[in-house]
Amino acid sequence: HDDQHGTAIIVAAAVRNALHLNGKDIKKIKLVASGAGAASLACLNLLVEMGLPRKNVTVFDSKGMIYKGRAKGMDKYKAAYAMQSKERTMLEALDGADIFLGLSVAGIIKPDDLKLMADAPIILALANPEPEILPEKALSARPNAIIATGRSDYPNQVNNVLCFPFLFRGALDVGATVINEAMKIAAVDAIASLAKRAPTEEVDMAYGGAISTFGPENLIPKPFDPRLITEIAPAVAKAAMDSGVATRPIKDWEAYTDQLSEFVYRSGSLMKPILTQAKLAPKRVIYVEGERRLTLQAVLQVVNQKLAFPVLLGRREMILNQINKLGIKLKVDVDFEIIDPLNNQHFKPCWQEYHKLMGRQGATPANAKATITSNTTILGSLLVRLGFADAMLVGTVGTFAKHVSNVSRVVGLRDGVSELASMMVLALPTGTFFLSDTHVSSNPNAKQLANLTIEVAKEVQRFGIEPKMALLSRSNFGSRRSAGSAKKIQKAMAIIRELAPDLQVDGEMHADAALSEKLRFLSMPDSTLKGRANTLIMPRGDAAHIAYNLLKMLGGGVSIGPILIGSTLPIHVLTNSTSVRGLVNMTALAVADAQAHQRMEGNK
Repeated sequence: HDDQHGTAIIVAAAVRNALHLNGKDIKKIKLVASGAGAASLACLNLLVEMGLPRKNVTVFDSKGMIYKGRAKGMDKYKAAYAMQSKERTMLEALDGADIFLGLSVAGIIKPDDLKLMADAPIILALANPEPEILPEKALSARPNAIIATGRSDYPNQVNNVLCFPFLFRGALDVGATVINEAMKIAAVDAIASLAKRAPTEEVDMAYGGAISTFGPENLIPKPFDPRLITEIAPAVAKAAMDSGVATRPIKDWEAYTDQLSEFVYRSGSLMKPILTQAKLAPKRVIYVEGERRLTLQAVLQVVNQKLAFPVLLGRREMILNQINKLGIKLKVDVDFEIIDPLNNQHFKPCWQEYHKLMGRQGATPANAKATITSNTTILGSLLVRLGFADAMLVGTVGTFAKHVSNVSRVVGLRDGVSELASMMVLALPTGTFFLSDTHVSSNPNAKQLANLTIEVAKEVQRFGIEPKMALLSRSNFGSRRSAGSAKKIQKAMAIIRELAPDLQVDGEMHADAALSEKLRFLSMPDSTLKGRANTLIMPRGDAAHIAYNLLKMLGGGVSIGPILIGSTLPIHVLTNSTSVRGLVNMTALAVADAQAHQRMEGNK
């Protein structure tokens, strides 16, 4: 029953965290309840189950205090909270009380009434639409009070949607025969614990960046928090198993939580092979924009998922202040490392390496030292080149082209590659598609296009997907010989056939022919591409970038990338629109790159 047990679970989580903030013990507190309906009694029963002494609870209904010997308006449920007391009024009961729980009527409590309560009182005024006392009136009388209501326009909204879908998810997933107290308390613990963690990007966006960290105005999570399903459902499922009511016990918890994540992140199943590979041997990954809130939110997930050891570039004091502000529970030099460009322990080898690379292009020793101090993209690239880190991510701030230019000064190109290129992955409702080159190469020649196609095929295979590649053009198998891209693609196809004869690829063709085997058959019945293409190679960078953005916006897609192709070092340049989840995904990809790079170096 949503209004009954749902309310009880959220109230109990709020009480648990409020007591934590006030340093009070649930076994020693006094609670006064206004209202004795199903919701109120469910809240009291759950709090008693969690350790609140029943003798410390005083309950009032519309007929007054519930006491032993009262006959009017009583039933067996209320009788459980009947007090042996000479007190009869709310004011008498509130004297020294730690918690007021209201599930009754508006305005029943006055500001002066609260002055009788204990220090730092907890006030849960949950009557809707008007609470038992408005928060501003309560705070005028007791400035140090912690307050929750049932309304969305005040902090700490006791909202049943926080728990009910996820409670049932966990119960159903293990085939629970009942929903017992252990399962409800597990939900309470999961909700209370989640509230203490840093807010996610999704919550930040939903509330306009106004969400602060755990505290008196943030006792419980927000309904937009995507972690609710991945925290509550497993906790409830485990409690059902431990209490012996599960008929389908879960054996692989990692697989189960991965499955739950897919409800939230559409990229979850696509990224699973990469995430699994990254966890096998985590590497040191540099985050160039180490001071950013977005970076730190991603780093928290990276550490929790054991994907990598983060190395943050930035001013040490700024990073630590931001971590403290966000309430992120990570330890510097244990969970992650900070490299401060202004106090860089690797300063000497970095500037010397940069001078060695760029000395004949105008970089004097003095210029090299200044560059290392001021340009974090170049510094990060050098740290990877020199082996002080294994991979690097950059680009959530600044222009993509400038970052690529800076990276290019430090990194080399793989054998057979004449220029850097990029690929984007789009997980659309209609399927997953890979597009190239969306961000780097503007107008590749036939040889470059052929090499790009082969390199992209390797990237697609890393996702556990067989590449089905189409080289797109205005021309459809020679239909427009005057089209500028037609001859180039025909030459590229000849090179691809020679270098990668087993690759499932064809072109030049129209985009609709690439996506429809039926249309393609009408023009080219013996095409070497079977089924629908999943990898689209564009003739020019502008076409690729336009196509990617259109598909992303119109198709409702989740993107991964850009994935930098052709570099000898595991470095990726992202875009300003990269999300926290996108940064986590790219971290896993960078770690997988670093693992491959390490194997390649070991085989030399």
